[in-house]
This record gives sequence, structure tokens and C-alpha cells, in this order.
Amino acid sequence: MKLALIGYGKMGKEIEKIAVSRGHKIELIIDINNQNDLTSENLKKCDVAIEFTIPGTAVEHYMMCFEAGIPVVSGTTGWLSRQEEVHQKCKETNGTFFYGSNFSVGVNLFFELNRKLADIMASHPEYKAEMTEVHHTHKLDAPSGTAISLAEDLIDILPPVTGWAHAGEATEKQLPIKSIREGEVPGIHTIKYDSDVDYIEITHSAKSRKGFALGAVLAAEYSLGKKGILTMKDMLKI
Repeated sequence: MKLALIGYGKMGKEIEKIAVSRGHKIELIIDINNQNDLTSENLKKCDVAIEFTIPGTAVEHYMMCFEAGIPVVSGTTGWLSRQEEVHQKCKETNGTFFYGSNFSVGVNLFFELNRKLADIMASHPEYKAEMTEVHHTHKLDAPSGTAISLAEDLIDILPPVTGWAHAGEATEKQLPIKSIREGEVPGIHTIKYDSDVDYIEITHSAKSRKGFALGAVLAAEYSLGKKGILTMKDMLKI
């Protein structure tokens, strides 16, 4: 498979290593120094694009991939206010869009665990849910996309929770999310249910970026030959 890497930071370089080790070819690399090489002509030489950039440019990259007729796999977070627009363009062009707020297989199993625990806790209002997420100091968005995905599931399941807010700003009916940025932490997410007498918590802690990068390559492999909006749930059959 010939891959385009749109974004060549630490994650892009890790994706490159794993992709090559799995027998794929990196046909095109786009970083801040060669944006002019991101053209429809160059994209058409690739089978799938993997996009990890920043919220301000991600949607433009998706649109270019749709127009070029190649699937795009993206892990960029912070652009979801334009999700409807992106999904509509994908449908109009008969394109392929695989988005994940987190491509780690372990995190996606954690999403499932989060939902199952929330189902149990929904009938125990004496426990109040809260969340903490920790990432490296280079991460631009807070809360993380993973934290927001976890929060949205809790909002759907827990009767008292109607939304989320930053810790210290949350109302009684909002899930408080504490965001910590320190060192080179790849990502830690903790859901805590606190009561007057005890607490219950579940945590996912990434050891490195490798799990995220492997998931992105697996998503690219899964996307080849498929059409429409794809997710990790589809790939993992959850």
C-alpha cells in the first residue's frame, strides 16, 4: 500500500516506522516545509492518506483527499465543530473518512469499558463522575479529543450529567474534566466515581506513541477499498 503522511511530527515519524515494518511504502510526506507538495496530483499517487496535523488545517486536508479520491485516516482533534460539513463532503464525493479521537486499540477497549461501567453507575446517583486527563506539554487542545469522546458517552448514559466543562467551572449537572499538561506524557485518562464513603476509578495509561501509530496504520489498511464514514468501532467490531 502506498501511503501519504500529512503531518510529519513525532506521530508521523512513528507511523512511518510501523508502516514500513508492515511492508507499506511512504509515497508522500507533507510537513510544514513542503505544503506546496500537497496537491491532488500527488495525492492520487497514493492509496490512503494518514493525517495528523492541527485543527486549523485538518479540514482542508480532508477535502483535498476527498477531491483526489483517496481514503483519509485522521487523528487530528479539535475540529469537530465542522464535522457535519466534512461528513457531507465525504458523501458527496463518495469518499472514505476514518476519524478516531484515539487510534490506540487499548483506548478503544477503554471506551467500551467506560460505557459498561457507566451503565452500572447510572442507577447509583450517590457517586458523582469526574475525569482527569494528562498529556505532554506540546498538546494544543484541552480537554483531549479522547477525553471528550469519553465524556460524550457518559453524557448519553448517566442521568444527572447533561454536559461537560473544565474542572472548576462545571455546574452540578456537568462532568468536570481536569486537563494537565506536563513533560512528555503520551496520554493518561482516568474516570472517577466519587461518593461520601469511597470511590471507583478506571484508568488507561499509554506507555508510548507506538500504540496510537499502530492503530492509525491498521485503520489505513482497513480503509482501503471501503467507502463512507468509518470508525474504530467498525474496525474492532465493537
